[in-house]
Amino acid sequence: MPNKPRTAMSTLLAATVLTALGCSLAVTASAQAASVATWDKVAQCESGGNWSINTGNTYYGGLQFSSSTWLAYGGGQYASRADLATKQQQILIAEKVLRAAGPSQWSCAAAAGLTNDGIDPYPAPPSGLAVQAGQVSSVVVNGVGHVFQVTSSGGIR
Repeated sequence: MPNKPRTAMSTLLAATVLTALGCSLAVTASAQAASVATWDKVAQCESGGNWSINTGNTYYGGLQFSSSTWLAYGGGQYASRADLATKQQQILIAEKVLRAAGPSQWSCAAAAGLTNDGIDPYPAPPSGLAVQAGQVSSVVVNGVGHVFQVTSSGGIR
């Protein structure tokens, strides 16, 4: 997995910075998901990487959603068909399909290495460091989320 070294480096960097401040770091795991890079590989195979493709074959967008699948998994909140939605919106719906039905929903899954690889393609934005004792907060370092709690003495655990 190409993202593992960056994840380890980000964790090490965050731990080093916080340790220098006299703090410790507790890391939480990402949600089960596939990385944007993996979805790009699926789209390259399924649609030539064209996220707005509509060839008239009853499958739409970069990940080639049928209209029924797109709507069943909530795509209608973004657009009536996947080809009319953004890449990010298509990936968000694909994540729902992946969790519910698995990678076999895409004919290119095996070739693209599509699995639940634990990489959240669009993590929540950072909320910053907590400043009040007992408050739980999170920070993202190079795309990796970290959760910690501020102790009553102002340290981080």
